[in-house]
Amino acid sequence: MPRVLSADDVADFRERLCETAARLYAVKGPGGVTMRELASALGVSPMTPYRYFHDKDEILAAVRTRAFDCFAEALEKAAAGPGTAAERSHAVGLAYMRFGLEEASSYRLMFDLSQPCEDAYPDLVRAMARANATMTAHVRALVDEGFLEGDPELIGHVFWAATHGAVSLQLAGKLDPRIGVDTIVHAAGRALVEGFRPKS
Repeated sequence: MPRVLSADDVADFRERLCETAARLYAVKGPGGVTMRELASALGVSPMTPYRYFHDKDEILAAVRTRAFDCFAEALEKAAAGPGTAAERSHAVGLAYMRFGLEEASSYRLMFDLSQPCEDAYPDLVRAMARANATMTAHVRALVDEGFLEGDPELIGHVFWAATHGAVSLQLAGKLDPRIGVDTIVHAAGRALVEGFRPKS
């Protein structure tokens, strides 16, 4: 007769399963994350993962939820730091770049992997919305203080696109190492700030 699992047992195994899925994704890509591969890596029977998740997509949604929450937390912490709105905004940009480069597998899971039924996972939808909000919160402070002029949503997405592009190119090994991704992100940010500064 199977052992009755406590809530802590379930939470612990789900955590281990998600960590294993993230490692498999980093090494083998989405095709390497199968229920059989997960079971083998964890040393359990092939049916065991089904006791905790409905299928592979639900596992990947859980892993992506964790990644988006960690990403948002890093940017929120940077935005809540000391200094002027401009200094805090700069800190957000640095936190973004640091997360993307240091947590590359999580970053790829967040943005490279597309799940057709994301709306079926409420926790993932919430975590994605939280992460998206960090893209405009620091910009809104810049607009409120008159440092920038325009729609914070639009400006935030422009900064996001520039930073994401640089990080993605760096992860793909396409940037000239003699320049450095940090130099590129800084130059792009400076140019964008000038473009959105009040004209009068």
